[in-house]
Amino acid sequence: MKQLLALIIIGFIFQSCKKEQDPFLISKQNIGLLTDSTQVQSLETIYANDSIVKRVGGDEFTGARNDIEIYSKNGVQLLALTPSEALDSTATITTIKILDSRFKTDKKLTINSTFKDIKNNYTISSIQNTISNAVVFVDDINAFFTIDKKFLPGELRFNTTSKIEAINIPNDATIKHFMIGWN
Repeated sequence: MKQLLALIIIGFIFQSCKKEQDPFLISKQNIGLLTDSTQVQSLETIYANDSIVKRVGGDEFTGARNDIEIYSKNGVQLLALTPSEALDSTATITTIKILDSRFKTDKKLTINSTFKDIKNNYTISSIQNTISNAVVFVDDINAFFTIDKKFLPGELRFNTTSKIEAINIPNDATIKHFMIGWN
């Protein structure tokens, strides 16, 4: 009888310690219930209470990527997902564009954060210079952020060959796009 009672108590302890996954938490291998190994066919289950829009831009022979958009039941766009293969239900998700400010890292980084928030909380792996953006890579969470070059000094705004350093980006520069990239 004592053993049964002990097992019941241990069961309650384990049950109370069971932690439910935050549907808006961003980490290196997952965004809420979406993981780096989630297949397209699983999206209907993961986002059963939300709307999924699959854009078909071509056919399977063109090799074109077809983004999948996730909307909340209230019509707010949450995420844009890019699968590894177009029109393949067994393909995994390789790129996620975060579109809703409820998605956050454990250090509270969201789409409404600034460059200061990125550099104060994460190690910047590299910064790439593109035509209209600075792309900031953070390997710690498999993320990259685009920051509009309008925030940069004039000599860097119109030059794609100059090296952009973290010191060139003002603290108050806002995030234009918050992306997660899984291989």
